[in-house]
Amino acid sequence: MRRKKSSTGTGYGNPPIHSQFQPGQSGNPRGRPKGTLNFATDLKRTLEAPITLNDGGKTKRVSTQKAVLLRMREKALKGDARALDRLLEFARIFSVDPTETTTKIVSADDQAILDAFREELLATARAGSTDTSDEGSTTRESNE
Repeated sequence: MRRKKSSTGTGYGNPPIHSQFQPGQSGNPRGRPKGTLNFATDLKRTLEAPITLNDGGKTKRVSTQKAVLLRMREKALKGDARALDRLLEFARIFSVDPTETTTKIVSADDQAILDAFREELLATARAGSTDTSDEGSTTRESNE
């Protein structure tokens, strides 16, 4: 069932002319207020905000982020499995020490395998470079 258009031309999707935006005028004249922050900035500022802790009878000021980690540590030491798991996961992710990976001791057998593999790679690289240089010279001669 279709409705008839009203003679005034107003209705759904067709507002009265006096209430329509005038040419050059925005529907949001003031726009987004300056200084409105996104979630990432709010989170960063919240985690950086200092708070006061009572640690062993002494009060000290630390960041919210550090306070959360200290609380997680307390829970983990009291036996909370989830807190322990999260704390260990954070330690694994953020405790990457570049000297740890380079100072690992390799057994003699493993070192022999690595040396043999290195020699094999070097030999194939040398063979490949001489093959490509020979091919390049034959193609240049045939083009002349």
